[in-house]
Amino acid sequence: MGRFHRHDGGTEHDHDLAQDHEHDHEHAPDESAVSADHGDLSAYDTGVERVSVLERIFSENDRAAQANRAAFDGCGVRCVNMMSSPGAGKTTLLVHTLRHLQKQGVRAGVVEGDIETSLDADRLAGLGAQVALLNTGNGFGGECHLDAPMVARALSDLDLDTLDLLLVENVGNLVCPAEFDVGAHDSVMVYAITEGEEKPLKYPVMFRSVGVVLVNKMDLLPHLDFDLALFLRNLAQVNPQARVFEVSARTGAGLDDWHTWLTAAPVGVRAT
Repeated sequence: MGRFHRHDGGTEHDHDLAQDHEHDHEHAPDESAVSADHGDLSAYDTGVERVSVLERIFSENDRAAQANRAAFDGCGVRCVNMMSSPGAGKTTLLVHTLRHLQKQGVRAGVVEGDIETSLDADRLAGLGAQVALLNTGNGFGGECHLDAPMVARALSDLDLDTLDLLLVENVGNLVCPAEFDVGAHDSVMVYAITEGEEKPLKYPVMFRSVGVVLVNKMDLLPHLDFDLALFLRNLAQVNPQARVFEVSARTGAGLDDWHTWLTAAPVGVRAT
């Protein structure tokens, strides 16, 4: 079995490297081993058996996500899934946010997802929030996302009955986290202007899956050739409904609007 993924519409399939090419190919001695469809597969040792797992994987995840959401609703907890590429500034943003929530008397929790280490979870300690760490390094090379069963396991380390808000800091990755429902009421993306204007077009699944985009590191704008207007046009092309907050997690600029949005909606209710 080869790589698999879920499309925006909810359908999923795999790229089977064996059965898609069962027939024999004759190549000239100097012909490249690179496939026009899949690239260079010469390093893969593929077999002939196909195992259908996609429907089971996503169905199981979706059932777990529904159970997570029911648990949040039952305790009156609003859950927000925060995604980004590595280094976009999620953790720094959370430091500011947890300080604000603590001052406002909002009882917050964090599910901290990382492939290895407790570095980010340690940064969030002492800010008034319950923190549950999820390391995904036991997966094949380290899972590049959190899924609903992982989050369900983390909930055993939290007391939902004493929380108003749960923030899930997903693993830094621009692709996989957007494909797995973790049971959150809302999904948010932190996007750094150092990543370039074209990313909504190159990675549309994540940009399309969120209701809010936090355009971070705005303090660097005078020092970059980043075209903010072009980025916003590209974002609108793939997700015209996304709400945008221009912020700097380093300086705190623009975070008031983000904090207002985060705490304005009733718990357990999807915000728009």
